[in-house]
Amino acid sequence: MDMLIKAIVFLPLIGALIAGFAGNSIGAKASEYVTSGLMVLVALFSWIVFNGVAFGHEEEALVIPVLNWIQSGNLDVQWALRVDTLTAVMFVVVNTVSSLVHIYSIGYMHHDPHRPRFFAYLSLFTFAMLMLVTSDNLLQMFFGWEGVGLASYLLIGFWYKKPSASAAAMKAFIVNRVGDFGFALGIFGVFVLFGSINMETIFAAAPTFLPAEGAESAAAMVNFFGMNLDAEGALNVVCLLLFMGAMGKSAQFLLHTWLPDAMEGPTPVSALIHAATMVTAGVFLVARMSPLFELAHTALLVVTIIGAITAFFAATVGLVQNDIKRVIAYSTCSQLGYMFVALGVGAYGAAIFHLFTHAFFKALLFLGAGSVIHAVSDEQDMRHMGGLRKHIPVTYWMMMIGTLALTGVGIPFTAIGTAGFFSKDAIIESSYAAHSAASGFAFALLVIAALFTSFYSWRLTFMTFHGKPRASADVMHHVHESPMVMLVPLFILGFGALLAGFVFHDFFFGEEYSEFWKSALFTLPDNEIIHHVHEVPAWVKLSPFVAMLLGLVIAWYMYIVSPQTPKRLASQYHLLYNFLLNKWYFDEIYDFLFVRSAKWLGRFLWKQGDGRVIDGYGPNGVAARVMDITGRVVRLQTGYLYHYAFAMLIGIAALVTWMMLGSAL
Repeated sequence: MDMLIKAIVFLPLIGALIAGFAGNSIGAKASEYVTSGLMVLVALFSWIVFNGVAFGHEEEALVIPVLNWIQSGNLDVQWALRVDTLTAVMFVVVNTVSSLVHIYSIGYMHHDPHRPRFFAYLSLFTFAMLMLVTSDNLLQMFFGWEGVGLASYLLIGFWYKKPSASAAAMKAFIVNRVGDFGFALGIFGVFVLFGSINMETIFAAAPTFLPAEGAESAAAMVNFFGMNLDAEGALNVVCLLLFMGAMGKSAQFLLHTWLPDAMEGPTPVSALIHAATMVTAGVFLVARMSPLFELAHTALLVVTIIGAITAFFAATVGLVQNDIKRVIAYSTCSQLGYMFVALGVGAYGAAIFHLFTHAFFKALLFLGAGSVIHAVSDEQDMRHMGGLRKHIPVTYWMMMIGTLALTGVGIPFTAIGTAGFFSKDAIIESSYAAHSAASGFAFALLVIAALFTSFYSWRLTFMTFHGKPRASADVMHHVHESPMVMLVPLFILGFGALLAGFVFHDFFFGEEYSEFWKSALFTLPDNEIIHHVHEVPAWVKLSPFVAMLLGLVIAWYMYIVSPQTPKRLASQYHLLYNFLLNKWYFDEIYDFLFVRSAKWLGRFLWKQGDGRVIDGYGPNGVAARVMDITGRVVRLQTGYLYHYAFAMLIGIAALVTWMMLGSAL
């Protein structure tokens, strides 16, 4: 098992190095086959490890030492691979999707001359994500965290000569640095509280922060970053800082603005980053640190509220977007909000269950959208599509499966349904069953978001595949189905989107919960949300189904029965329409508050500091003065003999004068 796990982690790195450093020598085809072949092998190994770890009898996590990394004072950090059920689930999610994206990219990127570089970035991204999910300490996790950020920057800006792609890559990098700053402070805070950043040490010490019966705090007051807090308050601060990092990576409300712009990267990148890997890193972080978050009630309350607002906000923006990839991107943002609500109410298994199922149907939708874009000569605006169902029937049915799974189509009170039916409904029911301070608020927003999700998902389907063609005759003439190298990954993902919920429900959030998760997820004895979910009223179980059905009917009426209605409503409610179309004006607000002010400060410091101080009195100033003096001295070198004779005469006269005055004095 140890060698298998090491192979899973390091084979993508080997593929990245081969494609990155030898790609031009071995050729694009060889780079594609080497990286894709290694990823397929890694995906198979991942399922083997998943079966052995999740369904095995070992209760504790498997820790595989790699090397002694850092020893400084009380800080002793060993690089080790930590594998438990949570890690095994992430292995399956990351490597299955990554391997399919690699294969799909062989067809999608066949025209690009820089394919070795692209496949090197894909494999590098996968390696960084695997380092993140196998981390045994927070510093190691931060290494993978930043590696994922770097690789995503390279992938989003892959077409770097395109200004919008370069700007999107920079935006993703900078916004994530905001969250990462909070994550770094959280790591410092953990070390202050526990004297270690090793997970076993942290998790073992965490119960000491439980308030004793009849006492206000389990520990004495501590000086925490200059604040005099009790241990429970300090723990809440630490968890909020860690959650700040999760907000950046998982594009939660306020730190979400990078996600839609990241669509500037190639479509396979969208599937890899936004379906199963980078954006789920924040969800993984909170789930991994559940022994801390479970004790930090204020932090969990904030997680619930932010998650609910994100689910609602992103769903409202998705209602009116016209770029096919941006609709799916906002859907991702919204679904991540669902996952954080589940984490916030203590339903950690439901959150990871939705992460697992979401990977299949969202990767399917992104790659399906790529197949559509490939078919219509790189057009992404749905207003210029329509009527594609007959021209690309395989892509249509795969997208239909993805839509059914995303909207959660299924039969209530039965075990018949798509993947989203099981996992999304589990979160909605958990938010109602939690009875926490924010659970009612979260439940209401999640149900409304489910209605909006259904509407914009079916809107995408109807605008793209149904109705009359709105593309030019020349474009429609060239519409064609994608090659099999692009369709086979869709078939595999479609299979998962249909069956993953039914097959794994009992393990992730059902009767087999304890045996499946073992010690990977921590819940307090009084956290009985799994049992409470089964006792929610029938109307709660029906609410997601009704929301899904209502969204479908409205979209069908507006885009099939009465296609002129959307334009009329947009004109009639133009303020609301523009508000949603412009994403609540967050980009404009941030540009005014942060971007312009930062540029103004930069220009001011340049003028005052560099322009006056550095150029005037610093190294640049000294160099300039030397050049000025040199320029004046050079003028004395005229080359005329009489000038030199005159200068000698002046010098002799000055010398004689000085001697006469000196003797007189």
